[in-house]
Amino acid sequence: MKKLKTKWFTKWAKKQKLVDDRLLSAITDMQNNLSSINLGGGLYKVRVSQEHSGKSGAYRTIVVYRKDDRAVMVYGFMKKEQENLSSSELKSFKKLAKDILALNNEELDKAIENKVFTQIGEDK
Repeated sequence: MKKLKTKWFTKWAKKQKLVDDRLLSAITDMQNNLSSINLGGGLYKVRVSQEHSGKSGAYRTIVVYRKDDRAVMVYGFMKKEQENLSSSELKSFKKLAKDILALNNEELDKAIENKVFTQIGEDK
């Protein structure tokens, strides 16, 4: 399974000092139906813990996910800054999810090659 992040998400995570190990743990939790909410259309809201604290007040990430195929982190925010997505944001993210999930493996590999997506864990 490919575990990826967008350019925007990569910049945001770096600014938050959110390391890839936490992102990988969040994806594992999501796969095990822990700390995540299915928003429909292959879109999930997943909690990610902060260093030295738990998940409850920490980060929320929006992940495009297809079981055993791909998980793409596309957006993140602090819970204290934003409680939930607005209906227009949710609609836009569902459209993005549809587009990302429509990519075949060759197109996805090309997007990685062109740095549209980065493999999570590659920064080590």
